[in-house]
Amino acid sequence: MNPHPYLFLGTFFLIAVAFPFVPLGLARLWAIAFSPQKPGPQKNATYECGLESRGDPLVRFKPDYYLYGILFLVFDVESVFLIPFAVKFLELPLGAVLAMLLFVLLLVEGLAWAWLKGVLGWK
Repeated sequence: MNPHPYLFLGTFFLIAVAFPFVPLGLARLWAIAFSPQKPGPQKNATYECGLESRGDPLVRFKPDYYLYGILFLVFDVESVFLIPFAVKFLELPLGAVLAMLLFVLLLVEGLAWAWLKGVLGWK
């Protein structure tokens, strides 16, 4: 007798759902059994490096910082590809040189696009 064609998918789904929840449930049962809750004002107090927090805990960051970080990562990873190319430049065939030239041209295009869109201008 052949099993239903979706039996494997159903079994796989049940295992995929049980895989994270079984350890979490066991950890919760362990915590309930061996470390009972003892709430109190001292235990529920905010602790940060031994100092009481003052002021607004939500600090607003400008999203420009993240944009500069992403641009830095893009052009920093570029150096990972350019250094080995520069070391073996004279030994590479013409196809490799053209491929690296295309890579550099695409990066320059991305930099020009970011510059023209005003992404690099600090506000």
